[in-house]
Amino acid sequence: MMAINEDSSIFLDPPRLPMPPPSPSFNLGFNKSTFTYEELAVATGGFAEANLLGQGGFGYVHKGVLPNGKEVAVKSLKSGSGQGEREFQAEVEIIIRVHHRYLVSLVGYCNADGQRMLVYEFIPNKTLEYHLHGKGLPVMDFPTRLRIALDSAKGLAYIHEDCHPRIIHRDIKASNILLDFNFDAKVADFGLAKLSSDNYTHVSTRVMGTFGYLAPEYASSGKLTEKSDVFSFGVMLLELITGKPPVDVSDTEDDSLVDWARPLLTQALEDGKFDELADPRLQGNYNQQDMARMVACAAASIRHSARKRPKMSQIVRALEGDVSLEDLNEGVKPGHSSIYSLGGSFDCTQSTYDADMKKFRQIALTSTEFASSECGTSSTDSREMTPSRQPKPK
Repeated sequence: MMAINEDSSIFLDPPRLPMPPPSPSFNLGFNKSTFTYEELAVATGGFAEANLLGQGGFGYVHKGVLPNGKEVAVKSLKSGSGQGEREFQAEVEIIIRVHHRYLVSLVGYCNADGQRMLVYEFIPNKTLEYHLHGKGLPVMDFPTRLRIALDSAKGLAYIHEDCHPRIIHRDIKASNILLDFNFDAKVADFGLAKLSSDNYTHVSTRVMGTFGYLAPEYASSGKLTEKSDVFSFGVMLLELITGKPPVDVSDTEDDSLVDWARPLLTQALEDGKFDELADPRLQGNYNQQDMARMVACAAASIRHSARKRPKMSQIVRALEGDVSLEDLNEGVKPGHSSIYSLGGSFDCTQSTYDADMKKFRQIALTSTEFASSECGTSSTDSREMTPSRQPKPK
């Protein structure tokens, strides 16, 4: 993803401009700390450039220190951003429902004097994207990659299956996985999340998210389910396995990581050899059984048919070694499931997927706005598609 320091002009301190009044239905009546603008200005050093962590379509995120010494990330809404206001309201309505070890926690908020800000716990060790794809950094060892995958899967399983109503994150990607200094992971950024219900098979919505991570049925129809998140998680698993980014938008004919990896996943699961898939920087230093579990989970998660993808709780158990890989695949041999519609609402043919991905890639190429995240928080651009600028898998 685009580094936040590519254009220093975005680092200007956000002016304290009045924002449009909150919607009449927008109620922040939850049991969290409230802050004044002045308190958060002091905490962030006047929203200083030196404390800027990231920016996106919604506005800015700054690091702050509260009077009690607690470090926080202060997410402020950009003045006059209609989409940003919707994302802010959605994030509040979502985040008040969740509390889990592997989800970033809300500390409090400011909703006074025309200012709207969310105050999150500060996660100090930047993002998974940074540590996987940043230049000149130590190679992340395989046990750490497996633990990050498991932590993230547990956080997603919680919002998919244990929250009422259920929550679909809609923007699972490496830059939205934050790491502490022990490399424990937390899922962040619920600005695009949607509430779901047991009474409905899907949520129909505009296609939003990050290019390279979008599930094919969601990209082609806008019909969103928990299995859309599962696909995105599968792409992230592939990043952890291969060390490669999800897509390169510099050439409309280049394959995505998913397209590149699919035949290799099938072959690896058949012959038990993972060297062609595994990040060469690991130099073969990985546990074969653990790698087999990660590869099987990735292969099952990126199936064309949403109905045939596992639930996140199944992925958790598979990564922990508590279920056989046959149970994960439910009798479907990797690489042999039908990609054509069998009457379900969320299957997608390969030809439809390829056509839509070509269209979305063209959109991404002409886009001038990017999502960015850095230094312990993440942000989501307000555009409907946010592309990656990483090199193509080789």
